[in-house]
Amino acid sequence: MNRKNILAIILMLALGVGIFSWELRNTDLNLIIQSLRNINIGWIIVAFISMMLSFLFEALVLKVLLRGRLDRKLSMWEYLRIPLIQALFNAITPFSSGGQPAQLVALMQSKVESGKASSVLLMKFIVFQTMVMVNFIIALIIGFKHISSSFSGLSVLIVGGFVIHIVTITILLMIMYYYSFTKKAAVVIMKLVKRFAKKNGPKWEAVLLRKIDTFYEESLVLKKEYKKVIEAAILTFIQLLFYYLVVYFVLLSLQVNNVNIVKVLVLQIMIVMIVSIFPIPGGSGGAEYSFKSLFSGFLPVQSSLVLGMFLWRFITYFLGMFLGIIGVAKSPQKD
Repeated sequence: MNRKNILAIILMLALGVGIFSWELRNTDLNLIIQSLRNINIGWIIVAFISMMLSFLFEALVLKVLLRGRLDRKLSMWEYLRIPLIQALFNAITPFSSGGQPAQLVALMQSKVESGKASSVLLMKFIVFQTMVMVNFIIALIIGFKHISSSFSGLSVLIVGGFVIHIVTITILLMIMYYYSFTKKAAVVIMKLVKRFAKKNGPKWEAVLLRKIDTFYEESLVLKKEYKKVIEAAILTFIQLLFYYLVVYFVLLSLQVNNVNIVKVLVLQIMIVMIVSIFPIPGGSGGAEYSFKSLFSGFLPVQSSLVLGMFLWRFITYFLGMFLGIIGVAKSPQKD
């Protein structure tokens, strides 16, 4: 890990401390301590286990997609370190842009050929985005009426996140099924871009067209290996479910009784959509604001709300950063 990455980690940790310090400014510390004393440690442990299972199922997705493509057998640690490293670099880069290249480097450290690694990660990305969208549509059907009426300000952010995901998946599908048209459209768009970016425009165009070609070639493989894709989709759905459940277990740990698990899952899915439109690494600020807005009804006492926000954020965000550092530091097994 280079100095730039280390600095990014320090900055994100500092930002996290700053956000929670700001939230605590009007909160009686004695009430925080009292809330801490009343925490059900058992449910906190379950929340941690749920997050670890999310990482595990993501590793299993990778194992499925790599099946039959490797010259050597990878250890379970080599599979597991990939989602941990992804969590770290997603957490310290805008729009989670660093996760994909970091995974590629990690797979190459395990002696996975770069072309195969790129192909599998692309398939994994498509499956993940699709399952996020499926979960969101289900949540939208079940709970958007409640959210739009109770939290009208957030509904705009939720729609924004939805639009971003729709555009992403639409572009991917266009490349898969309308390759020639999409490539021609990209050339036309880049002609306009090059008028304003004469220096970098040609380079950007070359990169874009190369990525379109690569994705199209891999989409052909993806269509042939549909059984793997279906298996990966099921595992990804389970992975996301364990991730979404963390907040439910956090609420139980804070003695919130009669929690409607479906409602909590819907709210957590909405937060994921909101965070996706914030360019700040990890969606910092947006994630905390969304949590406060959506879960204040479950935690009306300020001290419990801030504590719940901290526990949820630590398990779903900072834990991945710390485990990712271990993933980077611990070299993969070599034959």
